[in-house]
Amino acid sequence: MIAGTAPSAAGPPGPVATGAERHRPSDGRLSATIRYTEHGIPHILARDYAELGFGTGWAQAADQVCVLADGFTTVRGERSRHFGPQGRSDGSLSSASTNLGSDLYFRGVRDARTVERLLGRPSPQGPSRQSKELVRGWAAGYNAWLKQNRITDPACRSADWVRPVSELDVARRLYALAVLGGEGGAVDGITDARPPTAGKAAAGAAADPARSARAARELFAAGKAGMGSNAVAFRGSTTANGRGLLLGNPHYPWHGGRRFWQSQQTIPGELNVSGGSLLGSPSVSIGFTDKVAWSHTVSTGVPLNLHQLTLDPADPTVYLVDGARERMTVRTVAVPLKDGSSVRRSQYRTRFGPVVTSLDAELPLPWSATTAYALNDPNAAHLRMTDAALGLARARSVRGVRQALDRAQGLPWVNTVAADSSGGTLFTQAQVLPRITDELAERCSTPLGRVVYPAAGLAVLDGSRGDCALGSDRDAAQPGIFGPGRMPVLQDAPYAVNSNDSAWLANADRPLTGYERVFGTVATERSLRTRGGTEDVSAMAARGGLTVADLQRQQFANRVPAADLAVADVVRACPAALPDEPEACAVLARWDRTTDTGSRGALLFDRFWQKLSALVPSGQLWKVPFSAADPTGTPNTLDTSRPGFAMALRQAVAELRSAGTPLDAPLGAHQYVVRGGERIPVPGGAGRLGVWNMIVGQWDPAKGAYTEVVHGTSHVQAVGWDGGRCPVARTLLTYAQSSDPRSPYFADQTRLFSGERWVTARFCERDILADPKLRVVRVRQ
Repeated sequence: MIAGTAPSAAGPPGPVATGAERHRPSDGRLSATIRYTEHGIPHILARDYAELGFGTGWAQAADQVCVLADGFTTVRGERSRHFGPQGRSDGSLSSASTNLGSDLYFRGVRDARTVERLLGRPSPQGPSRQSKELVRGWAAGYNAWLKQNRITDPACRSADWVRPVSELDVARRLYALAVLGGEGGAVDGITDARPPTAGKAAAGAAADPARSARAARELFAAGKAGMGSNAVAFRGSTTANGRGLLLGNPHYPWHGGRRFWQSQQTIPGELNVSGGSLLGSPSVSIGFTDKVAWSHTVSTGVPLNLHQLTLDPADPTVYLVDGARERMTVRTVAVPLKDGSSVRRSQYRTRFGPVVTSLDAELPLPWSATTAYALNDPNAAHLRMTDAALGLARARSVRGVRQALDRAQGLPWVNTVAADSSGGTLFTQAQVLPRITDELAERCSTPLGRVVYPAAGLAVLDGSRGDCALGSDRDAAQPGIFGPGRMPVLQDAPYAVNSNDSAWLANADRPLTGYERVFGTVATERSLRTRGGTEDVSAMAARGGLTVADLQRQQFANRVPAADLAVADVVRACPAALPDEPEACAVLARWDRTTDTGSRGALLFDRFWQKLSALVPSGQLWKVPFSAADPTGTPNTLDTSRPGFAMALRQAVAELRSAGTPLDAPLGAHQYVVRGGERIPVPGGAGRLGVWNMIVGQWDPAKGAYTEVVHGTSHVQAVGWDGGRCPVARTLLTYAQSSDPRSPYFADQTRLFSGERWVTARFCERDILADPKLRVVRVRQ
């Protein structure tokens, strides 16, 4: 490793290799140049995709080696060996409730050679050569960093689970990310599945349709699993210079393996993209180039379906299809423990996928003598996510973005919102979904499915009928999924926005309809965050003359839509509800209805709203019900006559009083994170309040404060163009680049976030080389 501090140490990019030269360094060893600018943001310069992966793996390891190593322990199925079988997995790569459950699932993937099989498929059904080269290089870069550097992070400084990785390890991590919404979200139900014993077989308990519908609706509500997002694109007709604008605000975990990490990736003449990558990914997930910017939002599409199996009464591991008997495949998985012993469990698979006995604790799917359920996850049948990301990075317009997504068909659980330098906009729900048409659901749903599918988009099909197979679209990359022609798309609207509701109101003036229920709903009530965001961006578009500065203001407006709808009603009813607490009523009346760190009254309203939402069902909160004719204005008028209203107010006041928290305390004094002993105030608010800048905190009742952020605003980008060669971009990684408390990049951007300040992106060479904090590192195997 050679390090330098002078800009000239980097020099301009050398001649661009072509053809075979680009992929065969002369000595066979991989290398890359990493130019670090302020806040530790690496600009990775490479000759080919393998070397780009090499530089990316190196730089990610330098910032996040402990988090990455923990994730590789997960996908190897070795958590029980190192952390104990009953320890709780961090949930970054699956929903497993224990390390043992996690290991059973990932060892099952390994034993079945699932990832090897998917890697072996030729492109375009399988990953491209460039994608494989990125993975190869990433593994080599991570390993080179481990070999050449000393770990300083106390989280894993002397840990025996920090080991070199293989290309398969990296690919298995990408596979885990792809199936998070399907198999990965039902790990306990897969690994706990057991055929009924003779005694239990007679009981034959069945899934309850009404309860299952409620649980499925909650389970598949986008943003409920620690991930959400906002994104908006503005067409050139609404901007000051006729060029597009994009604001991306993903809401992801602040800890663990689903964090974003910033970089710029450059292969001269081939690729030049800047943005955020999910840890362990060799490509930019959300980002921008000199022509295009895009972001993703977690979608309402349900990326799995169930097949209800009719079993042979004589053998619950045999199911019937058109009267013919098919035996389940049984695989015994062994998980090693620290003491040298192992735990062995059998897993059961069918032609439809694994047998599953629950999707979560609230959605049991009992395996009886006559019935079992199999889970179909089409994202478990491909590894095209990296190719989708590469396609976005190479696109030159929103039309190119759409074409790239249509070609790759690799996004598992997100929508895409994009803008380009010519003034174009795009919203598309281009994701891999099981091909569940409404006609198929009507024809083939079981009694359970007839209740669950309309309520939640989760299809439960009759697995005993061959005519209930999912079928294929001619333009689909694999059997059993929708082709691009069936997906909701909105192109070149004045604005396109999404905040994790369905595609219906991507633009309130041009509603999208005609898509199948599995994609999401039409003409149904929107979340407060969708309502508030749509009001804001539609007003911005109508006003016109927009610039990147307007995007920055929107990100930190911290407006509370719930307060705009309800505070006046609360203040009017407050004296009667709190006759002995006039101060609380006065605090709410004076509150500025924002969640800025200095806002007084925001904490009291937040705690009141949280308790009210728990006490009063959502359908009973408002006097004026939802109307599809006014989807952003309804429901409205808080019903303060509900018994839960006064109770929620009293509980909120009592909670703060008991903790010694002033009712008018500034929000930032009681919503903060501690980094290196420093208390850093955090702006923003919970999704239940409708705040665009969403922050979900960890409440400490004794302190009367949110003392840590669980998930919320993460890698933010506000991007536009001015006609020059460089995009006009401002970024912010709220939790900073590194998880190592000894790193200078452990909390620096968190402080920026606290002060609602931004990083000016350095995209062009002249800007990178002009950074006074430039540090150049040449890395090599």
